[in-house]
Amino acid sequence: MPSLRPTLSILSRDHHRQKPNIPKCFQPNVEEMKKVFSKFDSNGDGKISQEEYKAALRALGKGNVDNEAAKAFEVADTDGDGFIDFNEFMELHNKEGGIKCSDIQSAFKAFDVNGDGKISAEEMVEVMRMIGERCNLESCKKMVRGVDSDGDGMINLDEFMSMMTCTMKQF
Repeated sequence: MPSLRPTLSILSRDHHRQKPNIPKCFQPNVEEMKKVFSKFDSNGDGKISQEEYKAALRALGKGNVDNEAAKAFEVADTDGDGFIDFNEFMELHNKEGGIKCSDIQSAFKAFDVNGDGKISAEEMVEVMRMIGERCNLESCKKMVRGVDSDGDGMINLDEFMSMMTCTMKQF
């Protein structure tokens, strides 16, 4: 069954208002970040090219991928070789203060396709396939059941936040 946590960095590019009772940042889990990195590194050569980065953004329906890629590479490509390796990828996330609650909220919005404030198994299938994860409706229903603490058959923001941060350390 696929995990949602590796999709966090891919889906969280916009910043939104934070809830005051939620910690501001979380330290990224290295193993989870390796999975995220591999989503960008589509040819598996150990580095992310601008074209790979743009392709991942396009798959997510992001607009203005050229400008976003240029900005990301300006910040992340610290050795100037035109690629982002895993160390640069991790440094970028650590330099920005870790994973912010607003990043998790942005990822939630990406999964909440219909904008009703909850993620259904059907929405999860749609987004997971869009980012290249192989999953079916039944596996997504199992994921929802595993996270759905209020029993409504869907994932709300609080449940999503708990799931996404369960392996992370708070700053």
